[in-house]
Amino acid sequence: MKNLSFIFLVLLFASCKDGSKKSNVIQTRTSGTAKIIVDESFSSIIADQIEVFTSDYPDAHFTVVTGNENKIVPDFLRDSMGVIILSRVLKPDEEKVYRKRGIVPKTSRFAIDGIALITNKENLDSNITADQVVSIFKGTSTDSRSLVFDNAYSSTIRYFKDLAQTNELPKKGVYTLERSNDVIKYVAENKNFIGVVGVNWLISRNVKMSDYIAKVKMLGVRNLEGKTKDATFYKPTQKNLMDGIYPFLRNVYIINCEGRDGLGTGFANWLMGQRGQLIVLRSGLGPHKLMPREFNLKNSK
Repeated sequence: MKNLSFIFLVLLFASCKDGSKKSNVIQTRTSGTAKIIVDESFSSIIADQIEVFTSDYPDAHFTVVTGNENKIVPDFLRDSMGVIILSRVLKPDEEKVYRKRGIVPKTSRFAIDGIALITNKENLDSNITADQVVSIFKGTSTDSRSLVFDNAYSSTIRYFKDLAQTNELPKKGVYTLERSNDVIKYVAENKNFIGVVGVNWLISRNVKMSDYIAKVKMLGVRNLEGKTKDATFYKPTQKNLMDGIYPFLRNVYIINCEGRDGLGTGFANWLMGQRGQLIVLRSGLGPHKLMPREFNLKNSK
């Protein structure tokens, strides 16, 4: 018993020492603590960004909370300070919540995402029009295929509600699960369904889902009738995202309401800088901007 008590005291001391160390770190743009609330669709790329940032700045400590858009935004508004990653900007009434606290939200786009449509690899169809997708979403389609989304409260559902100009889901033809991985698995195991997921979920280091991802394919999408004369079917490749020609594009924003010049501000600036943008490029998403590369040229004789 004495040995157990001794071990407990040692562990408690180490824990308190570590906690004390974190709390005593000076709050700067590269050190201290910051809370980041992240739309689940972008959790993978933010994890990659934080991994590199903290390797450069070991005194930086982040608390990351992920969830669906409709649930994390109210949590963010209740916070006294923090940073959030969303596929939309804050609405005027949401901004007002922070402005009443004397905090002006700082919003920056740092990436361009695409919403991918996936289907079982054994299905013959490889293309679909944006109009077909909208009609399925509105419940007015005669198409036998159904749409499967990650969650009823997700940003992808909100995106298509805005696109279809509707606030309600139809009684049939549109289904929701829990997470993006659930969508991939469901489509891999069931034909006649179209899964709706963020591109980053398909091309990130999603090792657990590799067997299921191998059983699905991305559909090419043609833009809405009348929106463009281009009748080409596009897939959400990185080039198509960067060129802005894939029909289902969305921006990814970092919204900083930290209210001081601290770690959240430093991370937001870093995302927009060369290192952060290169990580976006490596992820397969479209970066907000590409930094010019410098070459050292030597005259050869």
